[in-house]
Amino acid sequence: MTLTDRPLRIGTRKSPMALAQTEHVRALLHQLEPDLKTEVVPTQTEADMWQGDLAKLGGKGLFVKAIDVQLQRGDIDMAIHCLKDVPGDVPMPDGLIFAAMLERDDVHDVLVTPAGSTVQTLDDLPPGAYVGTSSVRRKAQINSVRPDLQIIRIRGTVGTRIHKLDGKKASDTKLDAMVLAASGLERLGLSDRARQIFTPAEILPAVGAGVLALECRRDNNVVTGLLLRLNHARTQAEATAERVMLHGLRGHCNSPIAGYCVTEPDGQLSLRGMVFNRDGSKFANAHFWGESANDPAVLGTRVAADLLHQGARDIIEGIPH
Repeated sequence: MTLTDRPLRIGTRKSPMALAQTEHVRALLHQLEPDLKTEVVPTQTEADMWQGDLAKLGGKGLFVKAIDVQLQRGDIDMAIHCLKDVPGDVPMPDGLIFAAMLERDDVHDVLVTPAGSTVQTLDDLPPGAYVGTSSVRRKAQINSVRPDLQIIRIRGTVGTRIHKLDGKKASDTKLDAMVLAASGLERLGLSDRARQIFTPAEILPAVGAGVLALECRRDNNVVTGLLLRLNHARTQAEATAERVMLHGLRGHCNSPIAGYCVTEPDGQLSLRGMVFNRDGSKFANAHFWGESANDPAVLGTRVAADLLHQGARDIIEGIPH
């Protein structure tokens, strides 16, 4: 195909967040190629329809699986994935590549409270307060500093979660607070709902947090070439270090693993990784720099190896010592 043959078909999930991200990518593509025609192909994935624990269904990787199959079949030309939802313990689907990673969005997690609440920080919550999150990573880190809080698993779109927090329906679980991603609130114009912004030292982000990955077929040179023009090299290097670490730990997107790589002012990559057990009572922590080679894959491997030396597998699996 050429870029003028027919519309470029973009595969995405149907959620408001995914569609907002798709519009962002479409705008970037049209800046590159003003005459480019695009067509959005939304899909409701198996994970979107499941309201239970994602781990029981097979993990967050199901958010991307159905769209990847469409891409392999040629039903779409490219896909947009949140990198944190892409499994790290399995290879890329046959014939597919990430042609680009966009510049990273805000990685911070934030505390959101019900409308009218006077609570501003995690410390303001009384013992036994109910805090909603869908993330094992967040639950473990919150419990490590506030083991007295009741962490409630809550799923759904960001808008749905905030409706539940505000108690829009009598059947909603009464929550005192919720922890969400700052970037998700920003995409939906809800940044004003954030109260406390957690630093990475307080809640270390998920591997690939804030990164949108643009995927296409390896043999589609036209689309690959187009998407490559949107690639942000620094983000790609940082995300590579994180995902190599995740792969070394044999972690998937539902594992209690956190990892965050930054580029220091001198250009050095700095990667911090953590693994937790489910309640946050045990964890391992490793932090290394890229040093002279500054190779993201080498850095990710080194952090994973150090965590494994500290017993990361047993901590992840919940095996007591």
